[in-house]
Amino acid sequence: MRLGIMQPYFFPYLGYISLIKHTDRYILLDKVQFIRHGWIERNRILKQTGGWHYISVPLKKHSRDILISDTEIDNSRPWKQKIISQLGYYKGAPHYYKVMDLVREVLEPEMQSIVQLDYLALQKVCDYLNIDTPIEIFSKMDLKIETPQAADEWALNICCSMRGITEYWNPIGGMEFFDRDKYVRNEIELYFQKMHLTEYVQKNNCFESGLSILDVMMFQTPEEINEMLEDYELII
Repeated sequence: MRLGIMQPYFFPYLGYISLIKHTDRYILLDKVQFIRHGWIERNRILKQTGGWHYISVPLKKHSRDILISDTEIDNSRPWKQKIISQLGYYKGAPHYYKVMDLVREVLEPEMQSIVQLDYLALQKVCDYLNIDTPIEIFSKMDLKIETPQAADEWALNICCSMRGITEYWNPIGGMEFFDRDKYVRNEIELYFQKMHLTEYVQKNNCFESGLSILDVMMFQTPEEINEMLEDYELII
């Protein structure tokens, strides 16, 4: 059984979705420290003047060592209306209305937890793309693992605590953090997914790569997106 583990991201880019599609189970790791200026509460979309800008979810002030699982949304600010307004630039894109319906379904509930918001967004995107990989939140799994002593041991210890895990898949960007020998000793195959991002027609003249999955969904059908999700290289 293949397992994928990543921190929860807000409407992440194509490669994140591809990792979900090509694993048998997928875990959102939220019992680790929240890192500022990442992708947990924001992502990138096109802007009217060219280039890209962020759509983001405001968070309540918190200590530097807060866990992702404890990070709360600041609902005192009109952030939902702002995101809807920013996405208005895509009006005229082939799939604008369908995608906006999906976004509104994600934003409609009054949520306090950024993890729950990211989880709902991922579920809606996967449903839209007919991806049926189960997505779980680590803090809700009641999974007992050994305390990690290094960055690569979070995934290793989770794999070892679950039944039937024979492969662990990770994005290529984290390859340098992993000690393959640890995984071999525990009879777990370690793979790294290198995504190839295919160009597609956007509203801007200059193609912007690696934007939120929302950008891809605005211009491509679910069938076309699923073909794009297959364009990757597996590094052993």
